[in-house]
Amino acid sequence: MNFLKKATVAFAAASMVAAPVAASAAQPRFDDLRVSTEMQDSAAMGESVGESWVLLLLATAAIIAGIVVAAGGSSNTPTSP
Repeated sequence: MNFLKKATVAFAAASMVAAPVAASAAQPRFDDLRVSTEMQDSAAMGESVGESWVLLLLATAAIIAGIVVAAGGSSNTPTSP
């Protein structure tokens, strides 16, 4: 590797080590940010839960269909003449 590639790899490694250390060292202050709010139209929140079940069922069906397609049609005959 030439010098530029080595320097890029070294910089990437150093930034991957330094980023979490810098983030954990910064102590955020949340003392003045406490706000109290009232719940209004709480029935609207229940509708989003129903939609997530539909998405969960669709995702499960897609995964099962993918497994069936991947596992099906496994013939051992060669495709070349």
